[in-house]
Amino acid sequence: MAKHTFCTMGSKDHPSGWDTVLQKICSTRIIDLRIDEYMYRQTKNGLGKHWDFIIVDIFALELSLFLAYLIRNGGSLPMTDSLYRNLILFLPMLHLVVAFVFDNYSGILRRGYLKELSAVLVQCLLIAGFLLLYFFIVQTTDRYSRSVLILTGVFSAVLMYIGRILLRYVIKHMDETLLSIPYMLVVTPAAQAESVVNELKRVAYNRFRLSGVVYTDRAHTEGATVSGVPVVADLSSYGEYMRQQVVDEIFIALKLNDPCLPQVILPIEETGSTAHLNIPSLFPAAFPQTVSQFGPYTAITSSPKLVTRTQLVLKRSMDIISALIGLLATGIAFLFVAPIIKIQAPGPVFFSQMRVGKNGRPFKIYKFRSMYMDAEERKKELMAQNQMQGLMFKMENDPRIFPFGHFIRKASIDELPQFWNVLKGDMSLVGTRPPTLDEYKQYELHHKFRLAFKPGITGMWQVSGRSSITDFEDVVKLDSEYIRNWSIGLDIKIILKTVKVVLLREGAE
Repeated sequence: MAKHTFCTMGSKDHPSGWDTVLQKICSTRIIDLRIDEYMYRQTKNGLGKHWDFIIVDIFALELSLFLAYLIRNGGSLPMTDSLYRNLILFLPMLHLVVAFVFDNYSGILRRGYLKELSAVLVQCLLIAGFLLLYFFIVQTTDRYSRSVLILTGVFSAVLMYIGRILLRYVIKHMDETLLSIPYMLVVTPAAQAESVVNELKRVAYNRFRLSGVVYTDRAHTEGATVSGVPVVADLSSYGEYMRQQVVDEIFIALKLNDPCLPQVILPIEETGSTAHLNIPSLFPAAFPQTVSQFGPYTAITSSPKLVTRTQLVLKRSMDIISALIGLLATGIAFLFVAPIIKIQAPGPVFFSQMRVGKNGRPFKIYKFRSMYMDAEERKKELMAQNQMQGLMFKMENDPRIFPFGHFIRKASIDELPQFWNVLKGDMSLVGTRPPTLDEYKQYELHHKFRLAFKPGITGMWQVSGRSSITDFEDVVKLDSEYIRNWSIGLDIKIILKTVKVVLLREGAE
């Protein structure tokens, strides 16, 4: 009868303990810590990874324009028309910009048919919207045929959807030998084997093929499978299996303090295989994780939202451009509002106050003054009438606001000087509301989550009916949602909603 060994102890069989395993993980180039599949994708350029889908989409756009022009003009080609020849060159560039800003390709291999259809329609509508905006700016709207543009939009949505579905089918079923798809072995306790295998199969596609499962706490029996993947070994036969069989990569679904880990690591180190060590318990599951290098030190990096340098540069560029435009508007507004402020409430035109920014950094915020000079002193008298539960003050018909102050608040004119804070880098155009020093001193630990991003002139709270929100915890939830789901596309959506709110004068008091 075959002798099976299971891992029940750590330091007895391996006196150095699992701390030695950590040292090996951090020092050897063999071990590749790819903790979270989402962040593993994020370390690559999103558009670069999905170049095949980009080509299919651009081909669908160009073919749609050709078909629409042929139908509208009785068989003639758009290349013969200089106006449409320029459009042929412009459409791919516009598509790339929209795809990058709104991250349209994220999760494209895992989306269902309805979600894919929705993503295609959103992409086509965005392209159409920005195209019409471009035509309006260059004043060429009346030179293009409406029927050609409408047909192009309809055809592109249909062809883009069909193209994406077909390409996904090809990727999913392409011959693995042709693509040299690596064989991956899964090492896991039997109790969690099914969930681990199912999750890995869900994201596999052409990245890897699950070739077998190794139990760390149970003997394997011939013919046993886990969700269609054969159980090929246990700890006693694991090393021999790796010696004899094709194993390109190993996914280790164990905790760092699992006593089996040294026995699992040793064959990997000796065979030179690539290993992926899952670490499920170090950080919250909602936090994406990746691996960073600090000189000789390898560290697991976790954050509510990990972003690329390109995204940060793009966000800062948006801030600088908007700040320059905003400061110009501030100068124009000053000519009109300054005299009225001086007449109705003598004192400085601008109001400054210390606020708390990213991760607790104090900074001075600037606004057009909308309250009487003794507003801060009178606030203590009015606290009993605070309509906000928690660490914010809000009061309908606040008597500290002078008459014209109500108008500039309703029109959000009082916020314009904050573009100076944006230009300086204390704030961003879109972010979270910066608390006062008094509010910040009363924060509980979880409240500081909302300061993980730079504060903004506008944000989720401002465009989510802030007048109807009366609980500070709801504000924290909105800010947390923004931070976890941040993207350039989300910022643009908030900016557009802000324009609507300001024009309709909704939510401001």
